[in-house]
Amino acid sequence: MNFPFVFSGLFPFLGYFILIPRYTLPEMASIWEPQNKFKIWLKIEILACEALAKRGEIPKSALKDIQEKSDFKVERIDEIEREVKHDVIAFLTCVAEYVGDSARYMHLGMTSSDVLDTALAVQLKQASTLILKELKAFQGALKTQALKHKMTPTMGRSHGIHAEPLTFGLKVANWYEEVGRNIERVKRARQSISYGQISGAVGTFACIHPEVEKYVCSKLGLKPAPVSTQIIQRDRHAEFFTTLAIVAGTIDKIATEIRHLQRTEVLEAEEFFSSGQKGSSAMPHKRNPVVSEQMCGLARIVRANAFAALENMPLWHERDISHSSVERVIGPDSTILIHYMLRKMTTMMERLIVYPENMMRNLEKTEGLIFSQSVLLSLVDKGITREEAYRLVQKNAMQSWTKGTNFLKLLKKDKKIRELMTEQEIDKIFNLKAQFKNINIIFNRIFKS
Repeated sequence: MNFPFVFSGLFPFLGYFILIPRYTLPEMASIWEPQNKFKIWLKIEILACEALAKRGEIPKSALKDIQEKSDFKVERIDEIEREVKHDVIAFLTCVAEYVGDSARYMHLGMTSSDVLDTALAVQLKQASTLILKELKAFQGALKTQALKHKMTPTMGRSHGIHAEPLTFGLKVANWYEEVGRNIERVKRARQSISYGQISGAVGTFACIHPEVEKYVCSKLGLKPAPVSTQIIQRDRHAEFFTTLAIVAGTIDKIATEIRHLQRTEVLEAEEFFSSGQKGSSAMPHKRNPVVSEQMCGLARIVRANAFAALENMPLWHERDISHSSVERVIGPDSTILIHYMLRKMTTMMERLIVYPENMMRNLEKTEGLIFSQSVLLSLVDKGITREEAYRLVQKNAMQSWTKGTNFLKLLKKDKKIRELMTEQEIDKIFNLKAQFKNINIIFNRIFKS
């Protein structure tokens, strides 16, 4: 089985190879390509010059040169950086080679992080927009399955042990609702990260007017950070990456359930197995939950990256550089992985194979024990204490459990229970449909729109 990543190229400044899913190369990965990053950098620099020209602080002729001549080549920036060991200086030097003398008006009163952090905000905003699109698609696939299996009986389990019946649709509806909360979380995280800064070396605007920041941020679809140091504060980024970790946790949760349901002893649902697909090099019969297992593994990376983002919050004084190298890894990694994982989960859920017959067979495996609470409550309704009712039901339940005897038959033979209830009353309790009498109410609450 091919691992779903390819080496996309050398990540600049770190000499770090990024593993990018083939699935997302045209979309998410392009956000993190050097070409897009430097394009945003250049836009920030030009916008700053426009604001300065409006204020009469640089000549309009210089602005025209900058607007018309500004350009760059990634290869040339890399070449310069190998000498100067500074990415923003390398970028500005490269652009100056195109602009000429007017380039001296670029980056006036700005510091490197004005460009870096504002550009990162744009990239994360772009990434979150794509993630939201995939979240909504995934939620749509879940809704389809939830409605399809709204009344498909399946076994509810607590502690891994049979508890009481529910429907498979209700199980999926739970996932749908959680993904909905993740959509709102990502929207909030996108808002939190959509802040830029053009405030100078330590955030005091000592050499540049706040109106420049306001203008640049407005044109980029960002808000000016109310206060900054040399950087935008990293609690914003920590919120963003921990939100992605929560999304990964939801995916992990659903994938873990699918893995359990696909176990041979359970086999209530399984991933689609395509023609020609092979599950094992040694055992031709294998049909493994490979996508779900992959999702559980990748979720660990996203969660670990969230921890790294939290570690980036405490920096020395107004700024150090310890966060920068981390973000060059976790920015592409986490956004690309979440995008890929959501798309894979959507496809898996759309093609999920469900086995209602196996669900019913598993549901009946405990010989009616799943109705024990209903029996308990019916006995209490007859006037005995809950403790006494519990004792009567548990005595028969344990006998059924250990000997495999039918629970209903045991109850009918119990003299004390028969003194309280007729056979017809006992039979009426063992009604699967009665367990689902409020499913419609739940679905109306979830899918009320």
